[in-house]
Amino acid sequence: MGVAIPLSSASGDRRVRRTQAALARALIQLVAERDLPRVTVADVAVRAGVSRSTFYDHYRDVDELAEAACTAMIDTLIESLPSPHPGTADPGPEAIRSLEEFFTSLAEHAGLYRALLGPQGSARVCDHIRRRIITAIQRHLHPPVPPGEDRTQDRAEPRADGWADDRVDVAAAFTAGALLGVATEWLQRGCHRTPADMAALTWPLVGALQPLYVPERADQVEGRARHSR
Repeated sequence: MGVAIPLSSASGDRRVRRTQAALARALIQLVAERDLPRVTVADVAVRAGVSRSTFYDHYRDVDELAEAACTAMIDTLIESLPSPHPGTADPGPEAIRSLEEFFTSLAEHAGLYRALLGPQGSARVCDHIRRRIITAIQRHLHPPVPPGEDRTQDRAEPRADGWADDRVDVAAAFTAGALLGVATEWLQRGCHRTPADMAALTWPLVGALQPLYVPERADQVEGRARHSR
């Protein structure tokens, strides 16, 4: 991410955010016109209406700005996706809508994502997207508990390695990696299918893992461990 100049005042922080937002907007506009490797710091500075020295106050180079812009957009997208309601009989329609929003966001900034997720792209961005998808899946699997309701028996105790339930965590990691792979291939092929098509094609594959997304209760985990001894 960009390294902001340390400022103590709230107004200074707002100025930093405004400048970084202007630089990100400028980069996104430029990448829509030409490939990312052809965009220079001078191009971004001119488009954003700032000096080159101001650019370097925030980012080392265009690649770092691109990474920051990309990860910020992914964070915004993931946070905006709807969470399935507990007890939903058929999560398919809601999941397909979320997947369509995901592919739509990628298509809107295809040039930027194609550059960062391609063969010469950013490992940092790939890892960030994968981890954000994993977190989103885990969050959706554990919706907020209504006040007064106790569900402590429905979840396994966290282990030392941080994996409370192998089935959930492995399935979430598998899904995130697969979804990132599908999205990358789609971008590299020029987004040849619509986001709606991609969502419809992807959901049956993701949905096949749904039984693995049901976390084991703590007593089930204990019983399984007892039988394995």
